Amino acid sequence: MEIVLIWFRRDMRLDDHTALSKAITYAKKHQYPLFAFYHLDPFFTEMELDLNNEHFFQNLAHFVKEARESQVYVHLFHDDVLSAFQQIMDVYDIKAVFFNEDQVGNGHRRDNQVTDFLEDKGIHVSKWQDTHLHGARDILKADGSHYQVFTPYYQSWRKQEKQPVIKVDKTFFSSGHTICNESLSQKGDDKLRGIIKRCARKFDQIGSDKAMNTLHTFIQKRLTHYHKKRDIPSVFGTSKLSRFLKTGTISIRTVFHAINEEALYEDEGRETFIKELAWRDFYHMIFAHYPKMKQKEINPSFEGIKWNEDEALFEAWCKGETGFPLVDAGMRQLNEEGWMHNRLRMVTASFLTKDYLIDWRKGEAYFAKKLVDYDEASNIGGFQWAASVGTDAVPYFRIFNPTTQSKRFDSSGEYIRRYVPELKHVDEKWIHEPSKMPIDEQMKSGCVIGDTYPLPTVDHQERRKKAISLFEEAKGQ
Repeated sequence: MEIVLIWFRRDMRLDDHTALSKAITYAKKHQYPLFAFYHLDPFFTEMELDLNNEHFFQNLAHFVKEARESQVYVHLFHDDVLSAFQQIMDVYDIKAVFFNEDQVGNGHRRDNQVTDFLEDKGIHVSKWQDTHLHGARDILKADGSHYQVFTPYYQSWRKQEKQPVIKVDKTFFSSGHTICNESLSQKGDDKLRGIIKRCARKFDQIGSDKAMNTLHTFIQKRLTHYHKKRDIPSVFGTSKLSRFLKTGTISIRTVFHAINEEALYEDEGRETFIKELAWRDFYHMIFAHYPKMKQKEINPSFEGIKWNEDEALFEAWCKGETGFPLVDAGMRQLNEEGWMHNRLRMVTASFLTKDYLIDWRKGEAYFAKKLVDYDEASNIGGFQWAASVGTDAVPYFRIFNPTTQSKRFDSSGEYIRRYVPELKHVDEKWIHEPSKMPIDEQMKSGCVIGDTYPLPTVDHQERRKKAISLFEEAKGQ
């Protein structure tokens, strides 16, 4: 039987989906049935389960169930990717393969490998940029080179027309034009079921319906004040859309146009949010031009930094036991929820690299395990920014003071108390620097410093001087 194949990946939806729409058009034109599949990569299925991949696999299971109920039988294959395609080819005559491509990282290398494999067999390959508003090579300088600074990139990005929301002809699904071969999917189905059973945490904010509800709630209740409240971790001021964009349960086009349609005039909240979408595209573009940035500093001046290898300090950072309340609250939120407020991502990354002087790569890898909205390009870019080793990064001599950040963005200590219960009864006067509490206050609040809650593990002012010296030494090499 001749078929058209749609390969799902981080695009777990049936709406506003470029490759799916194109595949249906092609299948209708040539009168081929549609075969849908998802590749379960053994590299990921055999990894130790943590918040990030537990969230991802639960999203996948939810999507597969909903798609099958909508008469799109998504077949699961658990094997290396070329063997997965070969298994399909052993049963069907594949005429064309459609998918939304990865333009960066291991996914990009895999896509090139698959494309070569299929084209060598005479199979038509149709791949599309669907994950970002603008692809990695869509916005370039006049001389054809890529941008390295965000502001001029954003000015160009803002002027570019955005692709409209894409209509998917769902009548095609109900007219008997999709293939269901349960035996081919049995091994993959069993594997996914086994993973879901082992998940320690159950996530409920998954799926396209939840994504759309989250988008509409954000627009109705928080968008107008987004620019004022997005930096305050104690309030619900952000969109909470990042986890849905990560799994593709909502399209970036759907988000952009819903936001854009809300205001007929210049609105600061809307513009601030749209700029965040541009940052997402910017770091994606940077990763495409610096494919080694996961392992290597973009700024070569700082490749030789002699990072601190103190495992005890790294452990304290991971657990949220640094003795700096805002840092600890952020890390504990990450460990509990798989999500952290963006302001805290900057504060904790800066603390790791500038106060503890620990290699940014270790922090990036830890976030990669925990964040349910983990975006490789944005996370690497953010860590390199905080560590002052990336493109358009904060200067190395500008170092976040965790106590100042705490007083500024969580003045009452509400966020700190929420995630650091040891400090729940500490007075506002001491909440940002509990180590300065007199002993009678410690007894009164039930928080004995050095026992109930740790003393500061480092002296910020001393570490600030050491950090500047370390960077200047590396720069002078």
